[in-house]
Amino acid sequence: MSQYFLLGDLTLWNPSNGVSALFLRQTAGFEEMLGLPSGMGPMEEDEARIVPDVLEGFIAALLAWRDRSNHAVLGALSDGFVATMLVLADRSGVAVRWPGPHGAACADLHDVQVGMPPGTAGVDAGWTVRVREQARQLDRAMAW
Repeated sequence: MSQYFLLGDLTLWNPSNGVSALFLRQTAGFEEMLGLPSGMGPMEEDEARIVPDVLEGFIAALLAWRDRSNHAVLGALSDGFVATMLVLADRSGVAVRWPGPHGAACADLHDVQVGMPPGTAGVDAGWTVRVREQARQLDRAMAW
């Protein structure tokens, strides 16, 4: 069996039930953490409707949140979800606003990795390259 993530009558993603359930649970966790709705409607009769303008704001907040951490475990736990959301954003025509460059001191960092070598305690700027590549690969694997 499978479920459908839809934009109007257009199927954006058709994952298996288990993948869909995990994704929706992760989405609920990120919604709670960010204090924002994701734009993913509830799964009803194997269909979830996507609201693009809500999704756009959620993804902007998600990317800004991810950009403010250099924590290795946080990255491992969140980057796959971020990449999946990027594929859905692209398929739904949502504009993705990537965070801009940081100044010398980023006062709003959260979940900073401790015990890092000197000079590496700042933001992990390479995460955006990795997550964009992961999204590119996922796009080929995510059934329409």
